[in-house]
Amino acid sequence: MVITCPFCFARLDGNRIAFRCAGRPGRGGGCDARLDETLADYLGSAAAASLPPVFSVRRPGRRAGCPDCGRSTGWRVCPECHNRLPAEYCANPGRIVALVGAKGSGKSTYIAVLLHELTNRVGAELDASLVACDDRTIARYKQDFARPLYGEQRLLSTTRPAATEPRDPLVYLLTRTVPGRLRTRTMSLTLVLFDTAGEDLRSRESTETHLRYLNAADAIVFLVDPLELPGAKASLSGLAQARSGANAADPDSDPINVISRVTELLRDRAGSGRLKVPVAVALSKIDALQEGMDEQSALHRARTPSGTLDLDDREAVHEQVRALLDEWQAGMVDRYLRQHFIDFALFGLSALGGVPGSGEVGPGGIRPYRVEDPLLWLLYRFGMLNGVRR
Repeated sequence: MVITCPFCFARLDGNRIAFRCAGRPGRGGGCDARLDETLADYLGSAAAASLPPVFSVRRPGRRAGCPDCGRSTGWRVCPECHNRLPAEYCANPGRIVALVGAKGSGKSTYIAVLLHELTNRVGAELDASLVACDDRTIARYKQDFARPLYGEQRLLSTTRPAATEPRDPLVYLLTRTVPGRLRTRTMSLTLVLFDTAGEDLRSRESTETHLRYLNAADAIVFLVDPLELPGAKASLSGLAQARSGANAADPDSDPINVISRVTELLRDRAGSGRLKVPVAVALSKIDALQEGMDEQSALHRARTPSGTLDLDDREAVHEQVRALLDEWQAGMVDRYLRQHFIDFALFGLSALGGVPGSGEVGPGGIRPYRVEDPLLWLLYRFGMLNGVRR
């Protein structure tokens, strides 16, 4: 069994998984903490890298005895970066989903709202659990995402470039019990969400440095800001129209530039031919454009919760978004995807559900609209969710 580390993305044979000594709990015996230089190199700091030592065993199981102190430990780690590997992840390796988008596409807000919905409404619908894979993820989500957006109703600030402010990905394990003909089975999806700034995508070299997780991704979600599409401006009114085209002078605001740059990186791994990795391309902030859509548009309908994927609804939304891209002079996106990817789908969603005020969530509060659609499609593609025709 091969496992991909959700932190450094090294591909590991199951027999290579290492362990960390349990140390000295209370007054018990065990190894003292010491500087873990491998982990410190990964973190870029020695502040949180003082821990009991890491060791290897010939045939890793769920537990192993430390060769120095003899204490049994179940603390499994990646031998390459020494980050802790969740026990459930080792037993049932998940699939890594990468999130990519240009500056201003709403990635940070989308991350905050998607994780909130998976923990609550959507998680209950799917009978799924969502747990953070490490303490850094827990702390960063609370401090940088949940507290400002849900606690203080403040809009999230623009993400600074990774070159000036190094960031860890948020790593979560989504686990669902999938019913089968003879027995149920537990399947997991590893959500690796790296909140990339627009500047991180400006060059091939920068993309390879800051989006290294793309090479390990089992699926990719692209967020596209429709307010940056020239043809969409006529469909806007009020505050949304005033905010449209804010990044028009920046070539990296053009979604086709972002998508093609990432495609080139993936091409290095896959070679010639269309890429097999499933790709979801979602128009964010779709609420600002709904008023100009036909009343019969599939994007005027909220998804009906059912614990399954409504395939008729999925196809209707895909065709509606394709038509909108053509109407908004962005049909190149659809054509490029068809030429370079075997499996892709188009979506329209809104994390906030309404046009925000100046630095604050709108008066109607956070009203997410179809934020879970791309993930439900991926769960269906991975065999973790049933698809139905109405």
